[in-house]
Amino acid sequence: MSIDIDISDVEYNERIHNFMGNHKRPPNALHAWLIMLKSWQSIGRYLRPTMSAVGLGESDFRVLEVLFHKGPMPVNAIGPKVDLNPGSVSVAVDRLYKKGFVSRAECTRDRRVRTVSLTERGRKTFVPLFRRHTALIKRAFQDVSSEELQQVELILKKIGKRASLG
Repeated sequence: MSIDIDISDVEYNERIHNFMGNHKRPPNALHAWLIMLKSWQSIGRYLRPTMSAVGLGESDFRVLEVLFHKGPMPVNAIGPKVDLNPGSVSVAVDRLYKKGFVSRAECTRDRRVRTVSLTERGRKTFVPLFRRHTALIKRAFQDVSSEELQQVELILKKIGKRASLG
């Protein structure tokens, strides 16, 4: 499967482009954001079939991933880690519970708190899925050098930090 990013439909300022002749367009934050968005969407379409093959959606995958890496946690702690609102987390946990991938346990000290854990069945399903997922991501980045990856990380962190400030 190949990743195809088509940016031909992205609008740009033709007057500036004509002024510069046939040279590359000047750097533009909106254009860079559109390229980032289209890349993200392409990678999502590239990865989705592996999740769908085992009956998982993206939010289910994110919940399983955080439980796999961080261990059992209260339902209300999952949302911020996987960027899901509380209602979406509850629905995802319910779906995963029905499939036998997670268990839920009430806290003995506070019955409002429910801790979610990955079950053995969930682990057996998720581990090979995560390995395939990781291999596909590596394949998507195979033409990017280590130096370029480091630059991308630094740039995205800088953008994210600035965006979080508002």
